[in-house]
Amino acid sequence: MPPNLVAATVRQGLFTRIVGRRLLYYQELSSTMDEATRLGEGDAEEGAVVVAEVQRAGRGRQGRSWVSQPGNLLISVLFRPTLEALPFISIIGGIAAARAVRKVTGLDPKIKWPNDLLIGGLKAAGILAESAIAGDTVWYAVLGVGMNVGLDTSQTEELSSFATSVNAAAGREVPREDLLRQFLMDLDALYLALGQGKSPIAEWQDLLETTGQRLVATWGDDTFTGVAEGTDELGNLLLRLDDGTLVTLTAGDVTLSDH
Repeated sequence: MPPNLVAATVRQGLFTRIVGRRLLYYQELSSTMDEATRLGEGDAEEGAVVVAEVQRAGRGRQGRSWVSQPGNLLISVLFRPTLEALPFISIIGGIAAARAVRKVTGLDPKIKWPNDLLIGGLKAAGILAESAIAGDTVWYAVLGVGMNVGLDTSQTEELSSFATSVNAAAGREVPREDLLRQFLMDLDALYLALGQGKSPIAEWQDLLETTGQRLVATWGDDTFTGVAEGTDELGNLLLRLDDGTLVTLTAGDVTLSDH
């Protein structure tokens, strides 16, 4: 039985103001997103963190399933942000994941728009944000992060072609509690800054590996091919098409393939 990740994280000292006010650890869940959403629909305080060792029905962006083996990080965090802060929840998740990997391992992770964490060009984590809005008020937002720490990508040929793990990239076993603690502390700092009106976009844009790349973007039934010029101040992708037109694509509706 693996040690309780949350207990190990807290023992080493978790210093946050909002994120981690409540830490919930489960050996197995259908998904951390479902559990954090359930908390959000109740009156749980923002900053609640749900961590699971194994998920039976983890999900990624646009309804894709998320591979779940023990030994990785499966986290969802409950926020109750303002409407102005809402577009940045997944962005601060990506930055916090990148910072945590960099600080704990010395590796140099990048982000593939909208929010896959890459190490050496291979996917090491996926980030997902879901929210419920009533009128012009955000009821809750849930940030989910699935990070491959001990994932053995060599088990399936399909995985090894596009995914990696933190341990594989670092060439050693990286303590998951160190990654979790650092992620929560950086996420807390970024969320507090967001509440003070500080945009995380500049740091996020510096992490984007997609900028300058030629991409094929699928949006509904439409396909756009062009060069990614970067993002706007809300994190939407600016794609320069071959005919010179500049289109703005929102993360929720676009799937990218590299070409």
